[in-house]
Amino acid sequence: MPHLFRQQVRSKRFTGPTAGHCGEFAQANLAIIPSAYAEDFLRFCVRNPKACPLLGVGEPGQWNVPALGRDLDIRTDVPGYNVYRDGVLCEQPDDIVELWRDDLVVFAIGCSFSFEQMLARERIPLRHVDEGVNVPMYRTNILNQAAGPFGGKLVVSMRPMSGAHAVRAIQITSRFPSVHGAPVHLGSPAVLGIEDLMQPDYGQPVSIHEHEIPVFWACGVTPQSAIESARLPFAIAHRPGHMLMTDIPNSSLAVL
Repeated sequence: MPHLFRQQVRSKRFTGPTAGHCGEFAQANLAIIPSAYAEDFLRFCVRNPKACPLLGVGEPGQWNVPALGRDLDIRTDVPGYNVYRDGVLCEQPDDIVELWRDDLVVFAIGCSFSFEQMLARERIPLRHVDEGVNVPMYRTNILNQAAGPFGGKLVVSMRPMSGAHAVRAIQITSRFPSVHGAPVHLGSPAVLGIEDLMQPDYGQPVSIHEHEIPVFWACGVTPQSAIESARLPFAIAHRPGHMLMTDIPNSSLAVL
């Protein structure tokens, strides 16, 4: 259950990527922004819904965000954090208790890990889960729709699949826009400006079998690209692949 999983994370008994865990519940990417920039960031999410589908937004200084789960502490319940100063990644702490401020606003953004159980039920292989690595993620050449200081480029996650599995994955994930929905691209990575699939910008590479094609979904690491481009004095995000486990059932996010 998500509550017990968060307790393991809080006590540092779990510190790795969260793919494949608590599969019936939504996982969330995090962007934690000073309130002075929160309105602009909210507009950024609205303008980029594929990459930044919002699951919840906290009040300034609110680290529990009840809508996301009971007995939840944003400061401790994520397996790893990225801390940015002036747009530069400078720390990767295991918790952010000492860094917390009363002006910080939590944005919880849907994650593609959330639909992976649905793919697994259809016996669609998930190579990063099978190989025990973090899903590969890549910066693309696609510009985000800017809002205030936030812009940057779209980040995508990649899962290799057969053509038949890719068609079924599109059918399944299109029902869940709150966790990135259908893929943004199938096939040639060069179209997205990706030169080498074995050199992801985040996560680890996975093997691609003969007759498989790469399938790309918009990724919740995209806000970190926006944070870097905005050069905020201070901001916090999740470490890629290390998500917040929520109490939100994936079934409640279906739109069809």
